[in-house]
Amino acid sequence: MDALALLLADQGGVVSRRQALAAGLTRSDIERKLRRREWAVAHPGVYVDHTGPLTWEQQAWAAVQHAWPAALSHGSALRAVAGLGRLGHDDRVVHVAVARGRHLVAPAGVVLHRTSGFRERVQWNASPPRMRVEEAALDCAVEARTDLDAIAVLADVCASRRTTAARVSQALSSRARVPRRAVLAGVLEDVATGTCSVLEHGYLTLVERPHGLPRGERQAEERDQDGRRMFRDVRYPDGSVVELDGRLHHDSVVARDRDLDRDLDVAVSGRRTVRLGYGQVFGRPCRTAARLAVILGAGGPCAQCG
Repeated sequence: MDALALLLADQGGVVSRRQALAAGLTRSDIERKLRRREWAVAHPGVYVDHTGPLTWEQQAWAAVQHAWPAALSHGSALRAVAGLGRLGHDDRVVHVAVARGRHLVAPAGVVLHRTSGFRERVQWNASPPRMRVEEAALDCAVEARTDLDAIAVLADVCASRRTTAARVSQALSSRARVPRRAVLAGVLEDVATGTCSVLEHGYLTLVERPHGLPRGERQAEERDQDGRRMFRDVRYPDGSVVELDGRLHHDSVVARDRDLDRDLDVAVSGRRTVRLGYGQVFGRPCRTAARLAVILGAGGPCAQCG
């Protein structure tokens, strides 16, 4: 197989003008292939070896080659990591990172991101080259519309086992200025240790306090049905318990079983337990508070939204 054929095979049928010339084609050869409709223009200076619609992989290769040296970034990098056919990613545009200071015009369907420390943050042996998983996840989390969306990005990428919370935390610490740094750092700690400090703080400041709910006792000590010491996340004066599940996925069947046992112990004692996650606290705090007010028999309108 000749050099050009290898390039096309490796790059999903996409090749740049620069690569084609380096592989031995002449400008006339390229023009002939276009005229005969053996190739089609994907972006200026980038071609694909057919005239039909481009697959997502071909769109990604074409975007990277157009801006070369470049790499997939943000959601496009995570899309490439997840594999073809993975749902939940926006395929309408391809996000591409280039070195800061470069002056390029993005073609239709491509979003350019000028990135500091570009070369060190790229996984060059990937196909196509892409920002490292932890860098791409942080970029998405930083630019997320809400804190909950940012949390979801970190949850998904760590749960996929493509990276670890420790690696993402290291990438976060290497960045000088990061919006919502405290939230991201806290969530990564949640992922790494299974604690729920960020969730507890969010529950207090977004659900309990602004809605006039009774002040609960934090980390309230109790004994389970077998006499073993345990701690409730939040216990209210009437005995109702709120458990804040800061783990973004259960690490074992045993852990899930232990949670259900804790809830069952509360029910046996004639009290009520409510288990909340990030969605209820950060995504829907007012709705959550309204339902808790019914359970607790106290509470009022939100001090912020009325």
